[in-house]
Amino acid sequence: KNKEKITTKLTMISATRGFSRWKVLEYQIRALATMPNMNYKERTYIMIKPDGVQRKLIGNVITRFENRGFRLSALKMMRPDKSLLETHYKELKDLPFFPHLMDYMQSGPVVCMIWEGYEAVKIGRLMLGATKPIDSMPGTVRGDFGQVSGRNIVHGSDALGSAEREIALWFKPEEILEW
Repeated sequence: KNKEKITTKLTMISATRGFSRWKVLEYQIRALATMPNMNYKERTYIMIKPDGVQRKLIGNVITRFENRGFRLSALKMMRPDKSLLETHYKELKDLPFFPHLMDYMQSGPVVCMIWEGYEAVKIGRLMLGATKPIDSMPGTVRGDFGQVSGRNIVHGSDALGSAEREIALWFKPEEILEW
């Protein structure tokens, strides 16, 4: 698909600028050599929090990731227990809002997902928006649906290491599909 776009674009350039067929071929080879490896599969963990579930935003979040071209490799709805949440949010344990976070995260079910694709962690975070909904750009999940801090609809892994840790914490290996 990307090859076709590049070929079409370069053919148009050659027609308008008088490049020889060999010059166009040279540009095609250079362009293809610098393209990212689209077969590379990076995984990220995305969780729809209780407010997102209660507000019926599950389908919207899934649609955004599918439309972006990511592949869903695991999905489940659950009500997490306190120990799972304490492990997940262990970096926040000493902060003053931690008890409120625990209450909020246990107030209803969450939807846990693993998405995979090129730069899944980085692009996933961009799609979710800034942690504080007021700082999130329109077009992001939090920018479009977020209301207040502490009720920001979704969680997304912030780094590849975090994604690996969170995936291992929330999913058993047999729950993750390879396809």
